[in-house]
Amino acid sequence: MSIFRSTAHPVFPVLICGLLWGSAFPVIKQVFLHWEDQGLERTLPIVYFFAGVRFCIAGAGLLFYGKNLRQELRQTSIKLLILLALTQTLIQYLCFYQAVALSSASLASLLVATGSFWWMLLSPPILKTPWPSALQWLGLIVGGVGVTLAVYAPGEGGENPIAGAGLMLLASCSGAFAVIIFQKVKHTISAVNSTGISLLSGGVALVLIGSTAMEHAGIMFDARVVVSTLWLAFVSAAAFSLWNYLTTLYPVTLLASYRFLIPICGVVESLVFLRTESPGWGLLVGGAMVLASVIFAQKNATR
Repeated sequence: MSIFRSTAHPVFPVLICGLLWGSAFPVIKQVFLHWEDQGLERTLPIVYFFAGVRFCIAGAGLLFYGKNLRQELRQTSIKLLILLALTQTLIQYLCFYQAVALSSASLASLLVATGSFWWMLLSPPILKTPWPSALQWLGLIVGGVGVTLAVYAPGEGGENPIAGAGLMLLASCSGAFAVIIFQKVKHTISAVNSTGISLLSGGVALVLIGSTAMEHAGIMFDARVVVSTLWLAFVSAAAFSLWNYLTTLYPVTLLASYRFLIPICGVVESLVFLRTESPGWGLLVGGAMVLASVIFAQKNATR
C-alpha cells in the first residue's frame, strides 16, 4: 500500500474503495434474487449465515497476510478491538444486509453517503474535533431533505424502502463509529491485522446468529453463490483494510470530502447490473441533494 503515500489527495484509492464496495450491493441483491428463483425463502438466519461466511473468509485471509499480530495485540486495547468488531462488522452488517433486502440496492448505496454526516456529528464529542459550522449544519439539513425525497420515491427494486432506509442509516452510523474507534488503535496495530480481527470475529458472531440456517447450506451455496461469496470476501478484505490504512495517512475530514465517490459507484453499479431496478425521481433528485450537501459540508470543514 506504500504506493498511496505519495498521493497528495486520496481520490484514486477512495475510488478503488468505492468501486469495490459499490459492487457489493448488486452482488448481494443478485444472490437474494437467485435464492428466490431457487425457491429458498430469504429468512434472517439464512441472510446472516451467508454474511458471516463472507466475513470469516475475509478476516482469515487478512490475518494470514498480516504480520506481527501477537506483538501488536500485546500493545493494543482488547476492549477497543472488541468495539471495532462490533461496530465495523457485527452491528453494521446486521443492519446492512436487511437494508439491502428491503430496499433497492441503488437506494442503499446512496445512503452510504450519510456516513459523512455521522462523522461530522460523532467526531466532536469523541475525538474532540470542532463542531459543524453554520454552513455545515445547512449542508446537513439539505442532505436530510435529500434522503427524505430518495426514500419517498426511490424507484423500483425495493420491498420496503422506509424500513430499508432506516436500517441503512443505522448501518452507516455504526460504520462511522468504527472509523472513530480505529483512530484510537491505529498507532499500535496495523490496518490489515485490526481489520482481519474485526471481520473474522464479527463473521463468527454472524454465523452463530444464523446457525439455524446451516441445514440449508448445501442449497444456499451452489456454484454461483460460492463465487459471489468469494468476491464479497475479497471486497471486504481489500476495501476495509485499504480504507483503514488511508485513515493513517490522511485526516478523517479530508477522506470524508472524497467519500461521496462510494455512493456514486454503488448507485451506478446497481443500476447497471440489476435489471430489477430503475431510479425514481426522488432517488435522482434526492441523491443529487445528498451528494451536493456532502461535498458542500466537507469543503467548508477544511476552511
